[in-house]
Amino acid sequence: MNEPEYGWWLPPNVSVQGDDIDTMINVIHWFMLALFVGWGAFMVFCLVRFRERPGHVAVYKPIKAGFSKWLEVGVAVAEAVILAFFAMPVWAKIKNDFPTQDNPVVIRVVAEQFKWLFHYPGQDGKFGRTGVEFYADDNPAGLDFDDEDGFDDITVRGLHFPVGRPVIARLTAKDVIHSFKMPVMRITQDLIPGMEIPIWFEAKSTGKFQVGCAQLCGLGHYEMKADLIIESPEDYQRWLDEEHAALGLDDY
Repeated sequence: MNEPEYGWWLPPNVSVQGDDIDTMINVIHWFMLALFVGWGAFMVFCLVRFRERPGHVAVYKPIKAGFSKWLEVGVAVAEAVILAFFAMPVWAKIKNDFPTQDNPVVIRVVAEQFKWLFHYPGQDGKFGRTGVEFYADDNPAGLDFDDEDGFDDITVRGLHFPVGRPVIARLTAKDVIHSFKMPVMRITQDLIPGMEIPIWFEAKSTGKFQVGCAQLCGLGHYEMKADLIIESPEDYQRWLDEEHAALGLDDY
């Protein structure tokens, strides 16, 4: 399993959508750098050129500066191009083009102060019924234990999924607003109590990384993290088998 290699810039990218997202981030930051340098140089010029000195008086008539107006128009056009041709297509692809394959990995993600819980369907491929009335210290997923579809469900504190297979995550929060953050997968999504928000992603390489919370959610926010383990299909199947064996079930 690959170890993360973090450099001075962006975190490692192991997401199939990551290249498009990184391109957008890089373009935006180079554009911001150009604006910062340009406007900074203009401010220094103004400070020097129009400084207070003998014989120099203020001009109270409006100044006609054609170049600066065209420059402002150019900046606005550049911002519109970045929005229309970089940000919006990437956002639409991730939000709207959900996997059409027959067997994506479907995971239910439950956030609470200050832990993550990952709920996998059992051998039957069905999630057991859940409800807020079933939440308890010994039932953090809110499973209805009388539902026959849920007796073989897996609930764990670490996120496992296979490389090269789409994953649909159904996000919920039990208490306050949290934010599901996987930097190496280029995923950030707020979780709103009372709502179930679906997202999808797919990994292109294996490794052990980390899930975090990107929304300040209380005093223990700093410790709200979990292992993110991207495995080969064989290792993922082996992990499922071990989890089902721990429940006293036959191999998956």
